[in-house]
Amino acid sequence: MPRGRYSLHDTHDRTPLGEEHFHCAPGPSGWRYVSQVTAPGGDHVGSVDLTLDELGRPIRLELHAADWQVRGAALEGVTWVRTDPSGELATEGNVRAHAFTGASPAFLVATARLLRLGAGGAGTRVRLVSFAAPVLAPRTLDQSWTLTGSATHATDSGPLVVDEYRVTDLDTGEQAAVHIAGDVVLSAPGVELEHLDSPPSRFG
Repeated sequence: MPRGRYSLHDTHDRTPLGEEHFHCAPGPSGWRYVSQVTAPGGDHVGSVDLTLDELGRPIRLELHAADWQVRGAALEGVTWVRTDPSGELATEGNVRAHAFTGASPAFLVATARLLRLGAGGAGTRVRLVSFAAPVLAPRTLDQSWTLTGSATHATDSGPLVVDEYRVTDLDTGEQAAVHIAGDVVLSAPGVELEHLDSPPSRFG
């Protein structure tokens, strides 16, 4: 069960946005990721709890940011309930999308797991619903994912396979490189892996 810490920063000027302390593991039903998010000063500002089934579909999502909360799952596309601090403005949403996304590196692992791309293929289009802090506002977006290559690195605990993806925002054309080893993101826009206390888990 990998445990570690990601640092989060602004993708334009690298202003520190905080840290995400996580643990994750595959299980009989799929994969689960749990994390606590802190501000640069160390204050707790949110959390992520994501469970995927064996096909990579989100069967449970719970997000917290400030006093806002989102609970969602794959149901007729993806369905969620977003609750404000008072509970008076709770709203339900549903979009014909494949999965969820957001600032957490968990969503990058989840999308890669869902798509299961082969190297050298054409870009695969995926529709996602993103929730943006601090109020977890939902937004539907389209991306194209391409597995551009894989490299094996020797480590003290054995070979480590790192997959490199090219992720394209289909609304803006902006492209980004994402490096994933098993169920851990090594680097991505706005994300750096700072600490990992055990090797990434390998999906079956």
